[in-house]
Amino acid sequence: MQAHHFTFLFITLIVVDFAIHTWLNIRQIRYISKHATAVPAEFAEQISLKSHQRAARYSLERLRLSQIQLFYDVVVLLALTILGGINWLYQAFGLASEPGLIKSVLFIITVQVILSILGLPFAIYKTFRLEQKYGFNRTTPGLFIKDTLISGAISLVLGGAILWAILYIMQSTEQWWFWAWLVVLAFMAIMMYVSPTWLMPLFNKFTPLDEGEVKQKIESLANRCDFELNGLFVMDSSKRSSHGNAFFTGFGKNRRIVFFDTLLNKLGANEIEAIMAHELGHFKHKHIIKRLALMIIGSFFFFALLGYISDKTWFYEGLGVSLGAQSNYHALTLVLFALVIPSFTFWLTPLNSRLSRRDEFEADAFAAKHSDANDLISALVKLYDDNASTLTPDPVFSAYYDSHPPAVIRIQHLKGLMGATA
Repeated sequence: MQAHHFTFLFITLIVVDFAIHTWLNIRQIRYISKHATAVPAEFAEQISLKSHQRAARYSLERLRLSQIQLFYDVVVLLALTILGGINWLYQAFGLASEPGLIKSVLFIITVQVILSILGLPFAIYKTFRLEQKYGFNRTTPGLFIKDTLISGAISLVLGGAILWAILYIMQSTEQWWFWAWLVVLAFMAIMMYVSPTWLMPLFNKFTPLDEGEVKQKIESLANRCDFELNGLFVMDSSKRSSHGNAFFTGFGKNRRIVFFDTLLNKLGANEIEAIMAHELGHFKHKHIIKRLALMIIGSFFFFALLGYISDKTWFYEGLGVSLGAQSNYHALTLVLFALVIPSFTFWLTPLNSRLSRRDEFEADAFAAKHSDANDLISALVKLYDDNASTLTPDPVFSAYYDSHPPAVIRIQHLKGLMGATA
């Protein structure tokens, strides 16, 4: 392939990607606006028209912001690639004439810092304008700065270490992509194990769930489902947001079930039990393991592709980089590949969404079997209302993006399960 052919392909995919996402956003905006005048029948008794219209306004503002960010990200991507931003940095670091391991790591970190800074305006606006406007934000400017600095420090230390390892492997062995793949998998496994006890507490306080009805119900549920509990914890999420949630984290002895304190304040014991039955459904159906297996297989192909294009000059020149006389482009390979791969894989989004929705239906069926489906319906309706989730997504938009079934379809499915087991 020649460099100008790759440039044409890259720009074409950017345009197609932007056009699809814009078309979907327009569909979603129109659909939500059209159905904002009436609450769907499934929710008419639990959610007021005022709340439904508030959720519509919230969703529309988020969509408009995402459209602006979509255009902004395209401009940034083109500026860094075709228009020469990465090439300028590459030359400024002297990597074109004298590549070195430390310089290469610093080059990649610099690119990441630039991207993080460029993304800050949207993070700030979303937190202190959009979320604040609808009563969700509880993050103070001081906490926002603290979180940003801690995240940056962790990324610098851990990211720098893994980058050094990968770059060292790249310059040391012929089949570097395979060994780099194994190193990344090992790193991710370690992070999954240590994150609950070492990293997450840097941002939030985790306290054991108090004795009481909620804990008793969850322990009883775990016994019925043959699930070994390694810890029930409450996270002080209310200091950042009023949104509620619960999740599994870690594995092995570090596996935990974590509740947002906001969730415990909004739902009753039976509803929380139903939510946890749903989460246990994911575990019992091995959804997490299946997703990890897909991730491992997918990452193998991505690293193999990375190894293939690493010595192809058309890849670099097609993205606006003038290569030096030396043949060590390792840092450049990693940066450019990370920047452009989303433009080549956006079509995977609806496939991943479909798989995720299938898993959600299976987890709901498990919850309906091991708890009361009415309690799960009640909990979901409360969460839809409290989180200002749209009840009327455009079907095409939802099929493309949504990891969970649309509210109406999900409730109908749960009611159908109740009828099947009656």
